[in-house]
Parts: sequence; structure tokens; C-alpha cells
Amino acid sequence: MAPPDNDVLWARDVHYAHNGSPALLGVSLGIRQGEIIAVTGPRGSGKSTLLGCLSGQLVPGRGEVWFNSMPVHTLTATSRERLRRDRFGWVGDTPQLVAELTAWENAALPLLLAGTGHRKARRTALEWLDRLDVGDCARKRPAALLQAQRQRVAIARALVHQPDVLFADEPTAPLHRADRAQALRTLTTAGRSHSITVVLATHDTEVSTLADRTLTLVDGREAGAANEAACSLSA
Repeated sequence: MAPPDNDVLWARDVHYAHNGSPALLGVSLGIRQGEIIAVTGPRGSGKSTLLGCLSGQLVPGRGEVWFNSMPVHTLTATSRERLRRDRFGWVGDTPQLVAELTAWENAALPLLLAGTGHRKARRTALEWLDRLDVGDCARKRPAALLQAQRQRVAIARALVHQPDVLFADEPTAPLHRADRAQALRTLTTAGRSHSITVVLATHDTEVSTLADRTLTLVDGREAGAANEAACSLSA
């Protein structure tokens, strides 16, 4: 069954286990183009695993994940990798930068890999670094940057090619409060201005106020479903 036409991402009855330990127990959701959704819940609730399944980094043990009309759950590893490179953006809780590259080269990497000309890729990367207030670090390598600066470079890299979907797994974790606020504003503003669908997994309560909708997970289930399961066990 293909997803509804107005959903860019669609998941149905997604199950996943890490080494036999259940992480997701039947999560279903639909996300529209340009929607900003916050995935919240306590540590170990399945937030990161859900983002991994939606982005094609993980293959569900059961259930379906669709991107537009593409069944992500049945794609080959090579096809999923190409999808992540060309159509998705990703930023995690720690910046994974290439040590040998400067900040602008790291930010421009998705464009360069896609064949964009060096001059245009550099100009676009510098624009995003400036938006994140790290334009003056453009020529520095990661070792010369503070942790917060490296994270902003990673955010710029995730946005530089204007992906269809940006997945952000605790993107503000290494940042101080003022830096978190600016990074969140940049992510959400970019999503709305460029019709980028943003899926944010976070503990940060400020995210809920910026998102269009919040999905709360508890023990691998949507909060309502988890409460129902708990009631049935205690009955």
C-alpha cells in the first residue's frame, strides 16, 4: 500500500529490535511536505531508532516506511545510501566532520558530491555558515573549532543542499542555551522558507513550541498506545 499523496514520509506499524531488545513496537505516522515534527520522549523511548528507520539508516524488522512513492524498507543498501545522499539531510548530537577539510569544505560536501561546481558550492556553504554565525571559521579545520562551532558547521552541511527531509537527532545537545535557540530558529526557519520537512528528535522543550506537531514516544510506542498497553497489562 502506497502512502497518501499529501505525505512525504509515511510509516506503518514499524517494529525494530537492537540485538533482540525491542526499540520500536508498532509506530505509525504520516508527515507532510514542509511539516516540522518534534519526536519527544524519555531516553530509551525509541526516538533515535525511529529517525534511523525513517531515514533508511535502519531497516525495520516489521512494518513499512515510504518516502513519497518509494518503499524505503525494501530498497537495497546502495539505493538507501543514494537516497540519504541526494534527498535527505542529517545532523546528530555530535558533529561528524572530516578532519582534513576546512569548515566551508565540510559544509559544502553534499553539493560537491552531487557534482555542483566548486565556486557555487563554496558560495552556498559560506551563506549557510554566515546564517549560523560561523562564517569567520570557514577556513579553519575542525580541530581548531569549539564544539559548538563544529555542531553549527554540521547543521550547515545538513541544510546546504536543501534536502527534501532533514532528520535531526538531538541537534542542540552540545550547545549552550543561547546557541540552542539560534540553531533551532535556523533549522525551523530554513524548513519553512524552503519547504524542507524537518523531523527533530529531542529532549529540548523549546522544540515543541517551534514544531507544527509533536509525537511522543514511550517504551517504543506512541504515548497513547503505550498507556493503553500498560493498562491492559495491569488489568
